Amino acid sequence: MTPLKQIRLAILIVIIGLVLSGVTAFPLLHELNLLADLLAGDSRDPSAHDGLIHWILFVREGLEATYQRYPFIAYGTDWLAFAHLMIALFFILPWRDPVRYEGVLKVGIACSLLILPLAFICGPIRGIPFWWRVIDSSFGIFCLPPLMFALRKIRQL
Repeated sequence: MTPLKQIRLAILIVIIGLVLSGVTAFPLLHELNLLADLLAGDSRDPSAHDGLIHWILFVREGLEATYQRYPFIAYGTDWLAFAHLMIALFFILPWRDPVRYEGVLKVGIACSLLILPLAFICGPIRGIPFWWRVIDSSFGIFCLPPLMFALRKIRQL
């Protein structure tokens, strides 16, 4: 495989990750209801569970109560989803012309690294469990290798 194809594949992985993260942020309550059915069965009471199942049920319960009383709050996650999709569009530039737009990859690397302080500073303030902050940070961590790989390969072009 040529370096250009390798670069494009690495960037495509990032684009697909951003798009998937974006589209799955729209139906959060629906997804949590499905997950609750799958993991907890009939008992949706968070206090009847611990660990990950407790957290998922607790978040689902909070989201359901919030959406019932304040449905406009979901608009915030709609914007989060939209932002993921818009960021994915920026990576089309280096996918098409990696040498010219390598700066986009550098910004992507910076953003991937900056996910960590966001998660580990804001997470505790918002009451997010440590292990969930690790999961939240995983997108940035998993994004780093393909971006760094593509940046290294650009030097071969």
